[in-house]
Amino acid sequence: MDSSTDTPQHTFGQVIRDFIQTVFSTRFWNSVKGDVRDIYTFYLDEQSRKELGQMKPIRRSFRTAFLILRALYSKLTPLRQALFILSLVLFLLPQTQWSSDHQTFNMHWAPFGFLVLLFILLLELKDKLLAKDELRIGHKVQEALMPRETPKLSGWDLWLFTKPANDVSGDLVDYLSLTNRSLDVTLADVAGKGLGAALLASKLQATLRALAPEFTSLKELTERVNAIFCRDGLPSRFATLVYARLETDSGAIRLMNAGHLSPLILRPQSIEQLPHIAPAIGLTSEAKFVEQEIILAQGEYSILFSDGVSEARNETGDFFGEERFRALVSSLRGLPAETMGTRIIEEVDRFVGSSPRSDDISLVIVKKL
Repeated sequence: MDSSTDTPQHTFGQVIRDFIQTVFSTRFWNSVKGDVRDIYTFYLDEQSRKELGQMKPIRRSFRTAFLILRALYSKLTPLRQALFILSLVLFLLPQTQWSSDHQTFNMHWAPFGFLVLLFILLLELKDKLLAKDELRIGHKVQEALMPRETPKLSGWDLWLFTKPANDVSGDLVDYLSLTNRSLDVTLADVAGKGLGAALLASKLQATLRALAPEFTSLKELTERVNAIFCRDGLPSRFATLVYARLETDSGAIRLMNAGHLSPLILRPQSIEQLPHIAPAIGLTSEAKFVEQEIILAQGEYSILFSDGVSEARNETGDFFGEERFRALVSSLRGLPAETMGTRIIEEVDRFVGSSPRSDDISLVIVKKL
């Protein structure tokens, strides 16, 4: 047998082997479990899940299927709702039989129900692909607005990182050089996910960049940003914010924390956190903000992070957790900022494994040289 006939057979056999290996792999079934869990939490509200948890297994199975179908139906357009009902009717219709010229004809309606469902699926897929294209463009725009390189400031070693859980991110990591002797660093997290959160993150970035040169006081800057977000924002949307200002001739970091996770302060023998003292941006126009200060000696760090780090989940639903994060950071003392940051992200990725990312991850490492 010549090689021209061997190659296709080998290729087909390899495809079959790869398929079998995939189906019987732990990663595949963990992915299936994750998808089923996502469907369950997406289509069923918390109250429904509580009620289902109190039912016996058989009744719970039927009730779950009914609630998911009902939720699916409610999310379709009116035309697609009608088509969905038509498909169910066609599936349930009994076989039709009639005779003509001594011949008997049987009509099975279920295949037509399948075709109607397939048509609905094609319409939904078309909408998703169009939305995916828009999100991809949004991602490119957002990526273009983010810092392209690590900032440099004499006396400091910095590393900035952000990674969206989906196509676009509600996290903001940015820096602004106001003078050659100072640097402002921002880490913010807009409530929610998706395009809405990404748009508000871009608005926050633009607002901070426009106003920061006008204010020497971080307190007054934050109050002004908060007033703008309360005036223009949505009632259900807010943003947590850490805004830090570094200077070349000082180990002091002036800091404004508006409802965000407190930065870690890593010293040779300890790890500390500043207290929470101010609400998030956009919650109320009456909010009061207080500027804080961190004093770092040579070799000490300040670490800003989003909850996507501490709340990263693995395949069994466990959180990475702040305690694990603090222990990891403590073990990385002495490393350059970029090396420390890379090791943290690698450890979080290792912990999460094949589980889908539940939140954006952002990290800023600041080390005093």
